[in-house]
Amino acid sequence: MTAPFRMHTAKTTCPGCNEQVYLDELVRGRCPLCGCSLEEFEDEDFDESYERQDLTWLVFNYFLYKKFDEMGVSPLQVMQFLTENESKCEMNGERWGKAHFDLIVPMSRVDRIRPKQCGSCGKWFLRGGRKRIAGNLAGIRPETVYDCDRCGAGNGNKE
Repeated sequence: MTAPFRMHTAKTTCPGCNEQVYLDELVRGRCPLCGCSLEEFEDEDFDESYERQDLTWLVFNYFLYKKFDEMGVSPLQVMQFLTENESKCEMNGERWGKAHFDLIVPMSRVDRIRPKQCGSCGKWFLRGGRKRIAGNLAGIRPETVYDCDRCGAGNGNKE
């Protein structure tokens, strides 16, 4: 899992090592890299307001999170998907429209009792297995895929 993106955290440049340091990483008012004192920077007021671009990013991620949450995807999977795709999007700005997801969702009662065909091996099964939703953010509706216990046990998220 990649480290979360720090968009709204106050930061400064250390006068000792000239590296960018986040203020929440300071150790007793000192740079965690070189130990240089940064206490004079703690007294400064930092503008905590969100820029318009940041607000758009927050709203977009909120609605993605809400959509996946309503489908039953675990919050951890959603956050991993958002973080992973955000870092990929920084490298290639056109990535968001083509972002592929493959997330595990809980089976409903009807899903548990009806026959299902494994998406990997094609075998029909009644019990066990898992349900996944897979698709593209640009798509209208995600595809529902079922995996039998044999095929689904070794596969994690296939993002």
